[in-house]
Amino acid sequence: MMPPAVREKFDSFIRSKGLRQTGQRDSIVEFIFESDDHFTPDELFDRMSRAGMKPSRATLYRTLALLCEANLLHEIDLGDGKTTYDPNFLDRPSHNHLVCVDCGKVTEFEDDHIEVLHKCVSLRLGFRPVKQSLRIEAACEQLRAKGHCPNLIQARIEGKRLPNRKK
Repeated sequence: MMPPAVREKFDSFIRSKGLRQTGQRDSIVEFIFESDDHFTPDELFDRMSRAGMKPSRATLYRTLALLCEANLLHEIDLGDGKTTYDPNFLDRPSHNHLVCVDCGKVTEFEDDHIEVLHKCVSLRLGFRPVKQSLRIEAACEQLRAKGHCPNLIQARIEGKRLPNRKK
């Protein structure tokens, strides 16, 4: 279920832009915030289609842009050259991502030490930090230790994008 704070903030933002609420836009927003999964626009479109919803791609892209402008959704770089969106910034505005280079699994984490380090580095270099983002690319030990990775198998079954492995 979509958090009420998201609905309130988005509705207020839409009104401030002089836009009207539409059923299709509302269903896209609700679908996005029903989970905390990261997604690309194509993945979102596919998930919605599998759920029996048929959003227009143009409305989907416009809604993503509005959500970013309203600071409810953030574009993140997971190192694969694709635009990925993260809906987890309302409750946790400062979090980081660990990306498995084998299966593409994304794990979010928070660490107060990293936040202090970002502030210290920024201030020492004469900047005032406004937001921070950290992406660590690493190999999970499951594939190496067990010879298989359930996350990799599940990603392939679901047709999810896998990392671009460098040889």
